[in-house]
Amino acid sequence: MDALQGAYLWIKAVHVLAVIAWMAGLLYLPRLFVYHADAQPGSEKSETFKVMERRLYRAIMHPALALTVLSALILLATPGAVDWSQGWLHAKLALVAGLVLLHILMGRWLSAFAEDRNRRTARFFRIVNEAPTLLMIGIVLLVVVKPF
Repeated sequence: MDALQGAYLWIKAVHVLAVIAWMAGLLYLPRLFVYHADAQPGSEKSETFKVMERRLYRAIMHPALALTVLSALILLATPGAVDWSQGWLHAKLALVAGLVLLHILMGRWLSAFAEDRNRRTARFFRIVNEAPTLLMIGIVLLVVVKPF
């Protein structure tokens, strides 16, 4: 366990970098969906969005989510690094669960677009586009301020 303590700051840096990459995808993919929802299914524009969405989700978002979770689990397993009695940590983890749920939902919406069966409007995706931002703000405030 001493090795975990010695590598703690490196693992934390990897965690922050992975979160940034994951958040970039969570913020960008719904914006692509906004434009894709207005594209005619089967059109060149729609097919281009399919490629962009798939590459973003599979090549950036999935690996970034995996690295985020792996590094978080290592940080949580580091002796003395976590005080489970602090409520802010539980609130943060609940908000992170919300981000994971959004990630999964975005995967479903991506599949619907890929199969030309999307039934959601551009307005829906504009609203969805705000959710990651709100969750991110909550997470950052909890981590930095630790209000409870």
